[in-house]
Amino acid sequence: MLKNEAINIIGHWFQIHFIENNGMAFGMEFEGSYGKIFLSVFRIVVVIALGWYLRNLVKQKAHPGLIASGALIFAGAIGNIIDSAFYGLIFTQSNEFQIATLFPEHGYASFLHGSVVDMLYFPLIHGHFPHWFPFWGGEDFEFFRPVFNIADSSITIGVALILIFQKKFFKYKKEVSTEIPTETETAS
Repeated sequence: MLKNEAINIIGHWFQIHFIENNGMAFGMEFEGSYGKIFLSVFRIVVVIALGWYLRNLVKQKAHPGLIASGALIFAGAIGNIIDSAFYGLIFTQSNEFQIATLFPEHGYASFLHGSVVDMLYFPLIHGHFPHWFPFWGGEDFEFFRPVFNIADSSITIGVALILIFQKKFFKYKKEVSTEIPTETETAS
């Protein structure tokens, strides 16, 4: 596939849209070579911390849903690290006119400097903001605009499950007092 090429899968609302993302979610990035290294090292540190936390959750026999949600986040983060670490080494740079080739003599980027490939695109609703609408008046809008990958989906689903089921996942046992209150304590 050419860069920015889209293939309709189900009508116009589900497409495979090839994008090489140099940064993080929604195309945000730190500029320059040092920014890319910082982001890659940050991802690796977070994955190590997540792995350690998941190991402790398993040892403590935490709620299986919390462990599964953490595993989804962990797996998605590792997937994006692998993509970023090796994609630039094993592919040539693609553009609107040339398809990336696998295992060239030299890749387009060094270790930890590659892009993450995003390809899932769901442009569900297209519309136009009325002119009186604050900030975006008169502009076109599209829901759902971001292009993402399976690893991003895994992270998003894991985080969403933790947020939705947090009361079930993080049940805290209240300490029950065995002391009998005195008359002065019950009177007040």
